[in-house]
Order: sequence, then C-alpha cells, then structure tokens
Amino acid sequence: QAQLVESGGGSVQAGGSLTLSCTGSGYTSGFMAWFRQAPGKEREGVAGISTYGWPIVYASSVKGRFTISRDNAKKTLYLQMNSLKPEDTAVYYCVSDRAGGRWDVWGHYRYWGQGTQVTVSS
Repeated sequence: QAQLVESGGGSVQAGGSLTLSCTGSGYTSGFMAWFRQAPGKEREGVAGISTYGWPIVYASSVKGRFTISRDNAKKTLYLQMNSLKPEDTAVYYCVSDRAGGRWDVWGHYRYWGQGTQVTVSS
C-alpha cells in the first residue's frame, strides 16, 4: 500500500510561481502525474512523468509554464509552476502507479493523494 502527500500549495498573484511536492511512502513507482480539479469542473491531467524521468507529457494549457520532475531516491514528485494564471486555481493531486492506458485518465492510477489547494488571484 502506498500513500502520497502533497504540499506547497498556497495563494499567489497572477504571474507568480509555486512549486508543489508529493512525497510517497510505501510502494510508489512507475508513471506519476499531477491532476487538478477546479470548482465546477472535471478533474484534468496536468503533467506526467515516467519512472526514469522520460518521457514527460503536459496538458496544452500548462505547456511552457509548468515543469514536472521527480527524485526517485526521495520518493518525491515535483511540479514547478510559473506564470500562473487565475484559471490555474484548483486543487492539485499527485497520482502514481499507472495501470496502463492514457496518462490523463484518473482511473488509470492506483494511488493518489489528498490534494493541495492552489489559488491564483488576478
């Protein structure tokens, strides 16, 4: 059984930056990703990264602004978010251990965290 704990969320003005972290305990491996869910919207995949750091995928809405990375020795996943926009406001979740299929489908992952709130004001 694995547990994932996100941290690093907060409030920031538009154009600012935040770095999210997700630390795993127990067995966490394989493809990992960040999802987000804004109020009244469906959960969406933001970025994903394979076990050894490549390949990496991004949603078109964040490409060029967000960077996903991981440190397997520390069992930690990161999401560096730059040039934040109000539409980035959401609860951000990390997920791990993809069973297969599309990376941006929540149901394809075995483990997920409780989420961390990111609020971007204009």
